[in-house]
Amino acid sequence: METVLIIEDDPAILLGLKKNLKYEGYEVLTAADGALGLQMAVDKAPDIVILDLMLPKINGFEICKTLKRSDIGSSIIILSAKDQEIDKIMGLDLGADDYLTKPFSVRELVARINAVQRRKRRHERKEVSFRFGDCELHFGAQSLTRGGDPVELSTREFMLLKFMVENRNQVLERKVILNKVWGYDYFGTARTIDNFVTKLRQKIEDVPAKPRHILTVRGIGYKFVV
Repeated sequence: METVLIIEDDPAILLGLKKNLKYEGYEVLTAADGALGLQMAVDKAPDIVILDLMLPKINGFEICKTLKRSDIGSSIIILSAKDQEIDKIMGLDLGADDYLTKPFSVRELVARINAVQRRKRRHERKEVSFRFGDCELHFGAQSLTRGGDPVELSTREFMLLKFMVENRNQVLERKVILNKVWGYDYFGTARTIDNFVTKLRQKIEDVPAKPRHILTVRGIGYKFVV
């Protein structure tokens, strides 16, 4: 059963969506303001977020930007009375998967949800593992093997390596890595990343002091190369 989080401050719309999506077989969570909605999205990591834009406390654009930066993996469908083209473009540029204007049909919303989730599942099936050197990273199993033998990784080590692999050949700033892997509300430092990179190099590099895969970009961050 997939989980939907509805972030909407109109009680009538919130109740109607909750009833209809439950009827469609979804587990439904609700939040009536932006601050609570953002916290629930980060804590619960729902499959889908139905997001209004004009919300009290934190607006929908900020929520969308924060969720995509945190990389929690939720699909985001904006549901808003703001029907100007610039609003749609901004929402999609910030990472929303779809944009539906009010008034709307529940049947259309359910169809949009299904389409977004189908695209997401096709994307997830494309790459189930990634091989580099004598290592293979298995995304679904959240595991790493080297020369066919399992390599022990902590959850955070796996998340860091996965993020680097998915963004291979790109220079990744330390602050971007921190936001994506540790979350927007984590108050760590660049030293945290450096320590984890050192551990990963010991596990995947032939000569950790002279890495071939996780390269340091001085003054900026790191770059993963094959």
